Amino acid sequence: MTLSRKQPSTSVSCADPDAWTRVVAGSAAFELHSASVRYDARAALLEASLVVDPGESVALVGPSGAGKTTLLRLLNASLTPSAGSVCVDYKNLAQLSPVELRAVRARIGFVHQDPSLVPNLRVSQNVIAGALGRASFFGSARAMLWPRRTDLERAARILTRVGIGDKLFQRTDRLSGGERQRVAIARALFQDPSALLADEPVSSVDPARARDTVALLCELSRERGLTLVVSIHDIALAREFFPRLVGLRAGRIVFDERTQDVEAGALTDLYALAGLERVETAREIER
Repeated sequence: MTLSRKQPSTSVSCADPDAWTRVVAGSAAFELHSASVRYDARAALLEASLVVDPGESVALVGPSGAGKTTLLRLLNASLTPSAGSVCVDYKNLAQLSPVELRAVRARIGFVHQDPSLVPNLRVSQNVIAGALGRASFFGSARAMLWPRRTDLERAARILTRVGIGDKLFQRTDRLSGGERQRVAIARALFQDPSALLADEPVSSVDPARARDTVALLCELSRERGLTLVVSIHDIALAREFFPRLVGLRAGRIVFDERTQDVEAGALTDLYALAGLERVETAREIER
């Protein structure tokens, strides 16, 4: 399939921000330039080139092991490419100091497949932990264990927005799976990010709650002007909520298209060629 998006050059320099006409103030921009990630002899990502404009919403689709999580980890600067380059806000991450890298990570909210919450702490404390990257270790620990009134009020507002305002002082291990995922979203928002990345955020919830969670992520990104990149297995949800789909298979980007231009056969092949039985994919696309 021919790519409909303008691809970045293979050089390590980042694009000139003035070249982009659709810039949302305060949102993050991402670029991958022929980025590869290898673990010994195994390639997790191969020569991936991608541009995500500020304020854009993108879904990464593809079978398990396709490289979606690896790509997201490159974008949030938690993983270094074996070859190629990664740029965030038009800065090559390889050229940044450790302090500058920490500042980049602090501006990117990440919602993991496993919410990774501290079970015996209150919801408020887990949410406030979202600010850990913006202060010293001791300052962050103190803010989480003995939160200030202003932090509690802010956490309460965010929790109310994600639909669980009544859980502020409840222990996290007493929440349902869907509620824990919303705490993880609230924690990411508490760090006041310019971008939100989510790795299979609905894999552990039922279909009804999955749709609500994806809708919430998209609403929040629009309200706050955030760049949003989500990896997701549910093709129907990806097509319903995201204007752009990036398909990965065996560590390679195989298509990058506007959702309306992605053909049913391309998505079926994305899974079928990986040796997976995804007969239902074509049916989901036609709905």
